[in-house]
Order: sequence, then C-alpha cells, then structure tokens
Amino acid sequence: MKKWIERSKAVVTRHLAVTLIAVVAVGSVATFNFAKSATAAVAAPAAAALDDSSVGALLTLDRAMETLAARVTPAVVNVTVASKVNAQQGDAGVEGMPDMQQFFGPGNPFGRQFGRQFNFQSQPQNRMEHGLGSGVIISPDGYIVTNNHVIDGAVDIRVTMSNREVLSAKLVGADPLTDLAVIKVNGTNLPSVPWGNSASLHPGQTVLAFGNPYGFRFTVTRGIISALNRPNPDASDRRKPGEFIQTDAAINPGNSGGALVDARGELIGINTFLISSSGSFSGMGFAIPAQIVQPTVETLIRDGKVTHAYIGIQIADVTPDNAKFFQMNKAEGALVSQVEPDAPGAKAGLRTGDVITELDGKPVTDAGQLQMTVGQKRPGETIHLLVMRDSKPTSVAVKLEALGGGRGTESAGREHGKGRWGLSLGDLTPDVRNELQGQPQGQGEAQGPVHGAVVEDVQPGSPADNAGLQRGDVIMEVNRHSVKSASEVAQALSGVPSGQDALVLVWSNGGSTFRVLHPS
Repeated sequence: MKKWIERSKAVVTRHLAVTLIAVVAVGSVATFNFAKSATAAVAAPAAAALDDSSVGALLTLDRAMETLAARVTPAVVNVTVASKVNAQQGDAGVEGMPDMQQFFGPGNPFGRQFGRQFNFQSQPQNRMEHGLGSGVIISPDGYIVTNNHVIDGAVDIRVTMSNREVLSAKLVGADPLTDLAVIKVNGTNLPSVPWGNSASLHPGQTVLAFGNPYGFRFTVTRGIISALNRPNPDASDRRKPGEFIQTDAAINPGNSGGALVDARGELIGINTFLISSSGSFSGMGFAIPAQIVQPTVETLIRDGKVTHAYIGIQIADVTPDNAKFFQMNKAEGALVSQVEPDAPGAKAGLRTGDVITELDGKPVTDAGQLQMTVGQKRPGETIHLLVMRDSKPTSVAVKLEALGGGRGTESAGREHGKGRWGLSLGDLTPDVRNELQGQPQGQGEAQGPVHGAVVEDVQPGSPADNAGLQRGDVIMEVNRHSVKSASEVAQALSGVPSGQDALVLVWSNGGSTFRVLHPS
C-alpha cells in the first residue's frame, strides 16, 4: 500500500509538472504573440505628409513672410539708454488711463503729470535708469526713428544692429507731442526701410511688427490692421495728435519705436503703446501712422526740433447724433466746441458751433484729421477754412501761430539727449502760484506779481543747473523781456543765438534775482 501511494504521488507530480510546463509554454507563446503584435504596431509607417499641391497657398504665404522678414529685420535695431530720471517722477502713473501700459517705464508718452501739490523744500534725488526700446533705420547713412519716450532724458544711447554690432548713437532731435525722435549712428550703406503710405491702409490688411520685446532681440510678429484713425487716448493733453493705427500683431514692452510694415515691407507706422490690464499684449497695439512720422522726422533731421502750428480751438467729430443740431446732412467735419481767447482762431472769427468741412480746398472728414493736418503746418502760414455756420458756408482765413502753453518743454538745439538749457517748464497756474506764494486759494495775492513759467525739472550739469536754478523756481523774464507762460519762456530761450548767453529773472523763495545761463 505504501509503495502504491508513493507510485501515485510520483504520477501526480509528473502530471502537474507537465501541466505547469504546458501553461508556461502557452504563456510564452502568448507573450511572444503580444510582443510580435506590439513590434508590428511600432514599426508601422506614419501617415504621409500633405503634398505641396494641397497646401500650396500656405507654403507660398510662408515663403512670402520669410522674404519680408528677412528684408526688414536688418533695418530694425535694439536701442538701449541710460537716463537720469527724477525719483518722484519715476513713481508716477498714467492718470485717468489705468489700463494703458507704456512700453518704456518712466518718461512714457501719455502720463507724467506735473502735479498740483509741491514739496520744494525736499529735493528728490535723480537716479540712473536703464531701459530698452526699438528703432528702425530709414536711411543708409544711419538715421534711425524711435519714440521720444524711449530716449527721453538719455545721457547715453547705444544701438545694437542685427549682426550684434553695438554702435554709439547721438540724438538728432525729438518731438514730445508726437512721441517721435531721431537718433543717428555713423555708417554707410546700412540696411533701411522705405516709407509707406499710411493714408491708403484698410482694416484687415496684413502687417508685421518688428522690435525687441522684453529684451528678446529682433522679434517679428504677424497680424492685421484692426482699425484706423484711433483718437489720442491722453485725456490730459488733447493737443497730442491721434490717428493711431490699431493692430493685433503681438507687441509688448520693448517694441516701442519698432517698425510696423505692410506686405511690401514699407514703413507704415512706428509702434508706440499698447492697452492692457496686465501690461503685456492683449490684442490691442497702436502705432503712429507714417503720414505723421515722415514729415515729423524730416523736420527733426532738418531743424533738430519741431514747432507745431495751431488754431487755438477745441474740436470734436460730427456724429450722426449731433449732425442734425448743426444742420449737417452728413456726419463729417470738425465741430468747434471752444475757441480760446486771443488765439488764431478767435482772431480769424471762428465761433463755437462752427463745423469745419474743408481746409485749403480739401475735405475735412473728422476732428483728428484736422488736428493732424494743422499740426504739420508751420507757424505763420495762412490756411483757408470752409465753415458751415447756421447751415451757411463761410470762408475763414486763419494765420497759424506756434503751439505753446501747457506743459511746454524747452528743447531747442538738443544735443546728445540734453536740452540746450536743461530746463523743463510748466505754466504758472493759479493753484501753483498759490502754493509757491504760500497763500490760500482765493485771496488776491494769488494774482500778484509772480508770473511766467515754473521750473519742473533741471537736467544735472546743464546751463540751468550751473546757474543754480532749481525745481519750483519761476522764470519771469528772458533777456529783459517779460514772459507770461511756459511757451513764451521756451520761445524766448529758443530765440537766443547759438553760443550766446541768456539772462533770466528768477523768482525763488520770496525774492527775485538775475541769473546768467551759459550755453554748454
């Protein structure tokens, strides 16, 4: 029995072993078949790419964009500056426009109000600040267009070319009103971009934006023209021209002064600001149109400065809502909402409620167009306006004068980023006069003997600094001639022949003294 049991165990053991071997063999076969299937799946060829005939239009577009980018990029430069800024100004924001983010920190084109509250006893310390922007070469001999807010206050300007060569640049001239500036590097046969005609643009056209966003040099983005003739967004100074080009081509901080070009590679605008709640691109970038840029640049190259002409009126668009109140059949023209006393418009007989429909025989479509056109004229010119007054056409001849008043900045003979005399000026308003004289508003002393222009800022090392002028001083006379406003001071100082001194009567701390400004 014992032997039978042992033989039975042996048989069972052999059967189990055979079964186990069979299971293992089946598993091995299954594993082999699975691996074989997996290997076959990996080895299967991928789907074929689309042939050129199927995507020929896209490939053609890509090649065209590559050609365009390769043509324009060498003419785009990176602009780096070192500037001295007032510590108090550097912390200021853009009043009334919390959504607007400028490309280049302090010195932006639409902010920096000179506040009504002053603390002249404690002088803010100037500090060095470094920034970057973009520029575009417009001539083979090295003239470069950029934004005024990129180079404003700069004591050193350097340009990086697309081949990484770094060149020193000098300031040719700047125009704060249009936020444009021209700098120059020494060179010959430099790559350049031709001028385009921004007056012939239409929404939907393809555009490319070039620049150096966030320091990433020589970036190109593509988009379309979203809208045209966008108005000036700066509620603090309506003298600044609008007519901006709006685009959805991605632009970000650092793109200021960069080129906006059309499909032909023509310069149609200079990128200048964006509107965003975050400070980065949100689909709304704006460029100064070439029809403003080109004549401004040509004047800066020729004269080193721009003196804008003005009529002295406030204007608004004629809209479908208000046209009927002025007996206008079409919602076109510029509606006069205010006439400044003693301004050219007042002298010519313009009235509130007039609608200007023509300028020198050419139609005026809206207020922005009229402002832009007049701003490109020269002081002393006479323009002929066709005005609709009480539904009757009336001809008005206006002799233009130089734009001034408000926060005028003396910028004659600019050189290497410094004003000729190193002064920034503001009008002496009643509030400012009261603050300076230490009198409460409303008392008669507010209209006392202090008049002229208040010194907003003094450039370190400038003639004004050397003469001891300080922020809060009031310039009352220039070369023995009384002055009443910032524009009068700026005009008088600009009229001093090159190389000659200027005598200014300065009111400061309750007394007046004569100071001599020696030119640099």
